[in-house]
Amino acid sequence: MRKKHASKRIATIDPKFGDVLVNRFINNIMKDGKKHRAQTILYDAIEIIGDRTKNANPIEVFKKAVHNVSPVIEIRARRVGGATYQVPTEVRPERRTALAIRWLINYSSERSDKSMSLKLAAEFIAAANGEGNAVKKKEDTHRMAEANKAFAHFKW
Repeated sequence: MRKKHASKRIATIDPKFGDVLVNRFINNIMKDGKKHRAQTILYDAIEIIGDRTKNANPIEVFKKAVHNVSPVIEIRARRVGGATYQVPTEVRPERRTALAIRWLINYSSERSDKSMSLKLAAEFIAAANGEGNAVKKKEDTHRMAEANKAFAHFKW
């Protein structure tokens, strides 16, 4: 082997909630290195979740939303003899949460609410209940993988 593989960096924990997932979410929301702004957005969203759901622990709603959006299987394009097949493959746990975070942020930003905090809170609540655009994206991904199950033997 010519080059070394990059080692996995240990994710830091969030200062307010002491959670790695919250910190990863903040880092994904962040634009132009404005971490404090990203923290404010997520913390406000979590506060809004607490107000709306009357739940004792809004972090649980947040985690459930991420879990409900995480895909188990996805399709990857694979070229075999000049033809490209959509091959269903399992998703690694790291990528699973990364995709869930990305989808939640993208679909919440498309919502029509006043602030990003409100949009995020609405998407989290919807995802925790098994609805919303991010969950729909996951189901579409699973449906595509199911439809292309015939090409699973190309996976190697």
